[in-house]
Amino acid sequence: MLRSMYSGISGMKNFQTKLDVIGNNIANVNTYGFKKGRVVFKDLFSQQIAGASAPGATRGGVNPKQVGLGSQLASIDTIHTEGSTQPTGRTLDLAIAGDGYFMVGTGEVDDTGFGNNTFDTTNGVPDISYTRAGNFYFDEEGFIVNADGLYLMGLTADGDDVESIDLSDFSGLDDSELGAIRIPENAQTYSIGADGVVTYNNKDGELRVAGIISIGKFANNEGLQKIGENLYKPSPNSGTHDVYDGDTFQTTDLYFPGVNGAGKIAAGALEMSNVDLSEEFTEMIVAQRAFQANTKMITTSDEILQELVNLKR
Repeated sequence: MLRSMYSGISGMKNFQTKLDVIGNNIANVNTYGFKKGRVVFKDLFSQQIAGASAPGATRGGVNPKQVGLGSQLASIDTIHTEGSTQPTGRTLDLAIAGDGYFMVGTGEVDDTGFGNNTFDTTNGVPDISYTRAGNFYFDEEGFIVNADGLYLMGLTADGDDVESIDLSDFSGLDDSELGAIRIPENAQTYSIGADGVVTYNNKDGELRVAGIISIGKFANNEGLQKIGENLYKPSPNSGTHDVYDGDTFQTTDLYFPGVNGAGKIAAGALEMSNVDLSEEFTEMIVAQRAFQANTKMITTSDEILQELVNLKR
C-alpha cells in the first residue's frame, strides 16, 4: 500500500482534533475566566531509504534519504494569558489582575462562631479547586460562594475583634486557619480591596475585617488540569500548592493578592475569556483546508492503487 495514504489518514485525524479544540474555544468565547486551547503537531518517524555517508578523500558526503510517514499530536496546550477585564460595578464580581487563581472548596464548615469558619478536617481534607472565574455570591449564612456553591477560601478573621490587619505579618489573623470567608448578617456595608482584604461595617458602623482572600499560584500554569465548571486541579507537572499537611493548614505556601508575585484583586469586574474570535476563525479555515488536502491525498492514492489493479486487464 502507498505510504501517502497513511500519511493522509494521520493528517485527517490530527486536524479533526484541531477542529474539536477550535470548536470548544468558540463555544466558550463568553465564559468568564476561560483559557483557550491550542493544538501543536509533530511529524511521525521517517522511513530510512538510505543512510548518510561522511566525506571521503576524493568524494563528498551524502545526505540521508528518508520518507516521512505522517504527523501526530505533540501537545494540546492551555494558553493561560490574561483575558480582558469587563467592569460590572458589582462588588462580588472579582478579577485577578496578574498571576494566580481563586481558591474554592467544599467541606464541613464550623460556623458556631464568627471567625471559626475553618474547614472541619476531622471528616477529611477539604476538596480545593482553582479558578479564574470571579463571579461570587452570598449563600444563606453569609459565606461567599461561587455559582456552584463552592466556598471562596482565605484566612479568616474574628470580625468582632479585628479592625485592621498588617499584611507584612498578617497580624490579626490566625496563621493556621484557612477557611471560608463570611460576612455577618448584621453588616451594613462590605468591600473587597485590591489586597484581597474583605472588610465590612458592623451594626454600630465600625469597620471590621472578615478575612483576606487567598491566591493559588503554580510554577507551571499550563500544567493545570481542567475538570470542568471553570475549575482547575494541580497535575504532576503543574507544581504543587500544599496548604494542608494532614493535620493543619499551612500558610507558608499561601499567596495573597499583590504579595510574592500574585496578582491584585479588581473588585467590580470580571475577567473575560482569552479567546480571540478572529484568530479562531482563521485557524478554523486553515484546519478545514488542511483536512481537505489530506482527504485529496487519500483519494489520489486510491486512484493510483486502482490503476495498479487495472494493469491486469
